[in-house]
Amino acid sequence: MQPRRQRTIARPARYHGFGFLTGADVTLCFLPADEDTGIRFQRVDLPGTPSIPATLEFVAPRQRRTSISNGSATVELIEHVMAALAGLQIDNCLVQVNAPEAPGADGSCLGFVQALLEAGIVEQSAFRQILVICDSCTAHADDDCSEISAGPVFRRTLVVSYELDYGPRSPIRPQLLTFEFSPESFVANLAFARTFILESEVALLKSQGYGSRVTPADLLIFGSAGVIGNQLRTADECVRHKILDCIGDFALLGCDIHGHFRAYRSGHNLNHDICRLVADAQSPSELLRQPA
Repeated sequence: MQPRRQRTIARPARYHGFGFLTGADVTLCFLPADEDTGIRFQRVDLPGTPSIPATLEFVAPRQRRTSISNGSATVELIEHVMAALAGLQIDNCLVQVNAPEAPGADGSCLGFVQALLEAGIVEQSAFRQILVICDSCTAHADDDCSEISAGPVFRRTLVVSYELDYGPRSPIRPQLLTFEFSPESFVANLAFARTFILESEVALLKSQGYGSRVTPADLLIFGSAGVIGNQLRTADECVRHKILDCIGDFALLGCDIHGHFRAYRSGHNLNHDICRLVADAQSPSELLRQPA
Protein backbone atom coordinates (compact mmCIF):
# COMPACT_ATOMS: atom_id res chain seq x y z
CA MET A 1 0.00 0.00 0.00
CA GLN A 2 1.61 3.27 -1.10
CA PRO A 3 0.73 6.37 0.94
CA ARG A 4 0.51 9.64 -0.90
CA ARG A 5 2.64 12.72 -0.30
CA GLN A 6 1.35 15.42 2.02
CA ARG A 7 0.01 18.61 0.43
CA THR A 8 -0.42 22.29 1.24
CA ILE A 9 -1.43 25.38 -0.74
CA ALA A 10 0.96 27.31 -2.96
CA ARG A 11 0.01 30.79 -1.72
CA PRO A 12 -2.45 32.45 0.68
CA ALA A 13 -6.17 32.56 -0.07
CA ARG A 14 -8.94 34.64 1.49
CA TYR A 15 -12.69 34.29 1.92
CA HIS A 16 -14.98 37.03 3.26
CA GLY A 17 -18.45 36.41 4.64
CA PHE A 18 -20.52 36.56 7.81
CA GLY A 19 -21.07 34.12 10.63
CA PHE A 20 -24.33 32.21 10.76
CA LEU A 21 -24.33 32.19 14.58
CA THR A 22 -23.17 35.65 15.59
CA GLY A 23 -23.80 37.57 12.37
CA ALA A 24 -20.27 38.98 12.61
CA ASP A 25 -18.35 39.93 9.48
CA VAL A 26 -15.59 37.35 9.05
CA THR A 27 -12.40 37.23 7.01
CA LEU A 28 -10.84 33.80 6.76
CA CYS A 29 -7.31 33.40 5.42
CA PHE A 30 -5.75 30.09 4.34
CA LEU A 31 -1.96 30.06 4.63
CA PRO A 32 0.56 27.43 3.47
CA ALA A 33 2.06 25.30 6.25
CA ASP A 34 5.05 23.00 6.63
CA GLU A 35 4.67 19.25 6.36
CA ASP A 36 3.40 17.48 9.48
CA THR A 37 1.77 20.71 10.69
CA GLY A 38 -1.76 19.49 10.06
CA ILE A 39 -4.69 21.91 10.07
CA ARG A 40 -4.68 24.66 12.67
CA PHE A 41 -7.12 27.53 13.22
CA GLN A 42 -5.78 30.84 14.55
CA ARG A 43 -7.90 33.56 16.19
CA VAL A 44 -6.09 36.68 14.95
CA ASP A 45 -8.64 38.92 16.71
CA LEU A 46 -7.59 37.73 20.18
CA PRO A 47 -4.56 38.84 22.21
CA GLY A 48 -1.58 36.65 21.39
CA THR A 49 -3.39 35.24 18.31
CA PRO A 50 -3.83 31.76 19.85
CA SER A 51 -4.10 28.75 17.55
CA ILE A 52 -6.10 25.55 17.88
CA PRO A 53 -5.21 22.22 16.24
CA ALA A 54 -8.15 20.84 14.27
CA THR A 55 -8.06 17.41 15.92
CA LEU A 56 -10.44 15.35 18.03
CA GLU A 57 -8.65 16.32 21.25
CA PHE A 58 -9.74 19.94 20.82
CA VAL A 59 -13.38 19.37 19.83
CA ALA A 60 -15.75 21.36 22.06
CA PRO A 61 -19.17 19.84 22.86
CA ARG A 62 -21.84 21.52 20.78
CA GLN A 63 -25.19 20.74 19.19
CA ARG A 64 -25.56 20.64 15.39
CA ARG A 65 -22.02 21.85 14.61
CA THR A 66 -18.31 21.17 15.00
CA SER A 67 -16.29 23.57 17.12
CA ILE A 68 -12.77 23.46 18.52
CA SER A 69 -11.38 25.12 21.62
CA ASN A 70 -7.98 25.65 23.22
CA GLY A 71 -8.00 27.59 26.48
CA SER A 72 -9.94 30.80 25.95
CA ALA A 73 -9.85 30.50 22.14
CA THR A 74 -12.74 28.87 20.29
CA VAL A 75 -13.71 28.66 16.64
CA GLU A 76 -17.27 27.60 15.89
CA LEU A 77 -18.67 25.98 12.76
CA ILE A 78 -15.42 24.66 11.29
CA GLU A 79 -16.94 21.63 9.57
CA HIS A 80 -17.31 23.13 6.09
CA VAL A 81 -13.80 24.58 6.11
CA MET A 82 -12.50 21.17 7.20
CA ALA A 83 -14.53 19.48 4.46
CA ALA A 84 -13.04 21.76 1.81
CA LEU A 85 -9.48 21.05 2.98
CA ALA A 86 -10.04 17.30 3.35
CA GLY A 87 -11.97 17.10 0.11
CA LEU A 88 -9.00 18.58 -1.76
CA GLN A 89 -6.51 16.52 0.28
CA ILE A 90 -4.83 19.60 1.72
CA ASP A 91 -3.14 18.25 4.83
CA ASN A 92 -1.15 21.21 6.15
CA CYS A 93 -2.71 24.66 6.43
CA LEU A 94 -3.00 27.53 8.88
CA VAL A 95 -6.53 28.93 8.85
CA GLN A 96 -6.66 32.45 10.27
CA VAL A 97 -10.02 33.85 11.31
CA ASN A 98 -10.87 37.23 12.85
CA ALA A 99 -14.10 36.21 14.58
CA PRO A 100 -15.46 33.45 16.87
CA GLU A 101 -16.70 31.41 13.91
CA ALA A 102 -15.98 30.56 10.32
CA PRO A 103 -18.04 32.34 7.66
CA GLY A 104 -21.23 30.53 6.74
CA ALA A 105 -20.74 31.15 2.98
CA ASP A 106 -23.77 29.74 1.16
CA GLY A 107 -24.18 26.85 3.58
CA SER A 108 -21.83 24.65 1.55
CA CYS A 109 -18.04 24.51 1.25
CA LEU A 110 -17.94 25.50 -2.42
CA GLY A 111 -16.62 29.02 -1.78
CA PHE A 112 -13.75 27.64 0.29
CA VAL A 113 -12.97 25.03 -2.35
CA GLN A 114 -12.83 27.66 -5.08
CA ALA A 115 -10.51 29.89 -3.01
CA LEU A 116 -8.18 26.97 -2.29
CA LEU A 117 -8.09 25.85 -5.93
CA GLU A 118 -7.24 29.39 -7.00
CA ALA A 119 -4.38 29.40 -4.48
CA GLY A 120 -3.01 26.19 -5.96
CA ILE A 121 -2.00 22.95 -4.26
CA VAL A 122 1.59 21.74 -3.91
CA GLU A 123 3.00 18.37 -2.93
CA GLN A 124 5.42 18.08 -0.02
CA SER A 125 8.13 15.55 0.73
CA ALA A 126 6.64 13.74 3.74
CA PHE A 127 4.13 10.94 3.33
CA ARG A 128 0.58 11.11 4.66
CA GLN A 129 -0.44 8.64 7.37
CA ILE A 130 -3.20 6.16 6.54
CA LEU A 131 -5.55 4.64 9.10
CA VAL A 132 -6.81 1.29 7.80
CA ILE A 133 -10.00 0.20 9.57
CA CYS A 134 -9.73 -3.54 10.21
CA ASP A 135 -12.51 -4.11 12.76
CA SER A 136 -16.09 -2.85 12.90
CA CYS A 137 -17.46 -0.50 15.54
CA THR A 138 -20.69 1.48 15.98
CA ALA A 139 -21.72 4.67 17.75
CA HIS A 140 -25.38 5.16 18.76
CA ALA A 141 -27.27 8.26 19.79
CA ASP A 142 -28.76 8.22 23.29
CA ASP A 143 -32.27 8.00 21.85
CA ASP A 144 -31.29 5.17 19.47
CA CYS A 145 -32.78 7.13 16.56
CA SER A 146 -29.45 7.53 14.79
CA GLU A 147 -26.17 5.68 14.47
CA ILE A 148 -22.96 5.42 12.52
CA SER A 149 -20.64 2.47 12.07
CA ALA A 150 -17.18 1.99 10.61
CA GLY A 151 -15.69 -1.16 9.14
CA PRO A 152 -13.25 -2.53 6.60
CA VAL A 153 -13.57 -1.78 2.90
CA PHE A 154 -12.44 -4.01 0.04
CA ARG A 155 -10.93 -1.15 -1.95
CA ARG A 156 -8.28 0.92 -0.19
CA THR A 157 -10.24 4.14 0.02
CA LEU A 158 -12.82 5.98 2.10
CA VAL A 159 -16.46 5.10 1.45
CA VAL A 160 -19.41 6.78 3.17
CA SER A 161 -22.96 5.46 2.92
CA TYR A 162 -25.60 7.72 4.42
CA GLU A 163 -29.32 7.10 4.93
CA LEU A 164 -31.40 10.17 5.73
CA ASP A 165 -34.97 9.52 6.88
CA TYR A 166 -36.80 11.87 9.24
CA GLY A 167 -40.12 10.09 8.96
CA PRO A 168 -43.32 10.53 6.94
CA ARG A 169 -44.21 13.93 8.41
CA SER A 170 -40.93 15.58 7.49
CA PRO A 171 -40.82 17.87 4.41
CA ILE A 172 -37.37 16.39 3.72
CA ARG A 173 -37.90 13.17 1.84
CA PRO A 174 -35.86 10.01 2.60
CA GLN A 175 -32.54 9.88 0.75
CA LEU A 176 -29.76 7.30 0.48
CA LEU A 177 -26.33 7.77 -1.09
CA THR A 178 -22.98 5.97 -1.12
CA PHE A 179 -19.92 8.08 -1.87
CA GLU A 180 -16.44 6.76 -2.68
CA PHE A 181 -13.88 9.44 -1.96
CA SER A 182 -11.61 11.15 -4.43
CA PRO A 183 -10.86 14.89 -4.64
CA GLU A 184 -12.39 15.06 -8.12
CA SER A 185 -15.60 13.37 -6.99
CA PHE A 186 -15.79 15.54 -3.87
CA VAL A 187 -15.62 18.75 -5.91
CA ALA A 188 -18.12 17.52 -8.49
CA ASN A 189 -20.64 15.79 -6.23
CA LEU A 190 -20.48 17.15 -2.67
CA ALA A 191 -18.85 20.59 -2.40
CA PHE A 192 -21.98 22.46 -3.56
CA ALA A 193 -24.37 20.75 -1.11
CA ARG A 194 -25.79 23.20 1.46
CA THR A 195 -26.78 23.12 5.10
CA PHE A 196 -30.48 22.53 5.67
CA ILE A 197 -32.77 23.29 8.58
CA LEU A 198 -36.47 23.34 9.37
CA GLU A 199 -38.37 26.64 9.51
CA SER A 200 -39.41 25.88 13.10
CA GLU A 201 -35.77 25.36 14.09
CA VAL A 202 -34.80 28.72 12.59
CA ALA A 203 -37.42 30.45 14.70
CA LEU A 204 -36.08 28.77 17.84
CA LEU A 205 -32.46 29.68 17.08
CA LYS A 206 -33.34 33.31 16.39
CA SER A 207 -35.24 33.49 19.68
CA GLN A 208 -31.96 32.43 21.35
CA GLY A 209 -30.02 35.19 19.61
CA TYR A 210 -28.51 33.15 16.77
CA GLY A 211 -28.77 33.64 13.02
CA SER A 212 -29.79 37.30 13.00
CA ARG A 213 -28.44 37.85 9.46
CA VAL A 214 -29.42 34.51 7.96
CA THR A 215 -32.10 34.54 5.25
CA PRO A 216 -33.57 31.75 3.11
CA ALA A 217 -31.10 32.76 0.37
CA ASP A 218 -28.16 31.74 2.58
CA LEU A 219 -28.99 28.05 3.07
CA LEU A 220 -31.87 25.58 2.71
CA ILE A 221 -34.82 26.25 5.01
CA PHE A 222 -37.62 23.70 4.80
CA GLY A 223 -41.21 24.61 5.56
CA SER A 224 -44.17 22.26 5.45
CA ALA A 225 -44.37 22.56 1.63
CA GLY A 226 -40.64 22.26 0.95
CA VAL A 227 -37.74 24.67 0.50
CA ILE A 228 -38.56 28.32 1.28
CA GLY A 229 -37.17 31.09 -0.93
CA ASN A 230 -34.54 28.93 -2.56
CA GLN A 231 -34.09 25.94 -4.88
CA LEU A 232 -32.40 22.59 -4.47
CA ARG A 233 -29.25 22.08 -6.53
CA THR A 234 -29.97 18.34 -6.68
CA ALA A 235 -32.97 16.38 -5.49
CA ASP A 236 -30.79 14.65 -2.90
CA GLU A 237 -28.81 17.73 -1.82
CA CYS A 238 -29.55 17.08 1.86
CA VAL A 239 -27.90 13.66 2.00
CA ARG A 240 -24.97 14.99 -0.03
CA HIS A 241 -24.49 17.70 2.58
CA LYS A 242 -24.58 15.11 5.36
CA ILE A 243 -21.74 13.23 3.66
CA LEU A 244 -19.87 16.53 3.20
CA ASP A 245 -20.15 17.01 6.98
CA CYS A 246 -18.82 13.49 7.52
CA ILE A 247 -15.77 14.22 5.35
CA GLY A 248 -15.05 17.36 7.39
CA ASP A 249 -15.53 15.64 10.74
CA PHE A 250 -13.50 12.56 9.83
CA ALA A 251 -10.60 14.89 8.94
CA LEU A 252 -10.24 15.53 12.69
CA LEU A 253 -8.42 12.18 12.81
CA GLY A 254 -5.52 13.90 11.04
CA CYS A 255 -4.81 11.15 8.53
CA ASP A 256 -6.23 9.45 5.46
CA ILE A 257 -8.79 6.75 6.25
CA HIS A 258 -9.40 3.50 4.43
CA GLY A 259 -12.75 2.14 5.54
CA HIS A 260 -16.50 2.13 5.04
CA PHE A 261 -18.68 4.35 7.23
CA ARG A 262 -22.41 3.62 7.28
CA ALA A 263 -24.54 6.35 8.80
CA TYR A 264 -28.24 6.59 9.63
CA ARG A 265 -29.33 10.12 10.55
CA SER A 266 -25.90 10.78 12.04
CA GLY A 267 -24.86 14.29 13.01
CA HIS A 268 -21.65 15.95 14.16
CA ASN A 269 -21.59 14.48 17.67
CA LEU A 270 -21.97 10.93 16.40
CA ASN A 271 -19.36 11.60 13.73
CA HIS A 272 -16.94 12.64 16.47
CA ASP A 273 -17.88 9.56 18.54
CA ILE A 274 -17.16 7.12 15.72
CA CYS A 275 -13.83 8.82 15.05
CA ARG A 276 -12.86 8.35 18.69
CA LEU A 277 -13.84 4.68 18.54
CA VAL A 278 -11.83 4.19 15.36
CA ALA A 279 -8.81 5.96 16.86
CA ASP A 280 -9.00 3.94 20.08
CA ALA A 281 -9.30 0.65 18.19
CA GLN A 282 -6.34 1.14 15.89
CA SER A 283 -3.22 -0.98 16.24
CA PRO A 284 0.28 0.08 15.18
CA SER A 285 -0.04 -2.02 12.02
CA GLU A 286 -3.17 -0.13 11.01
CA LEU A 287 -1.53 3.30 10.98
CA LEU A 288 0.78 3.21 8.02
CA ARG A 289 3.35 5.68 6.82
CA GLN A 290 6.06 5.24 4.21
CA PRO A 291 9.48 6.35 5.53
CA ALA A 292 10.90 9.35 3.71
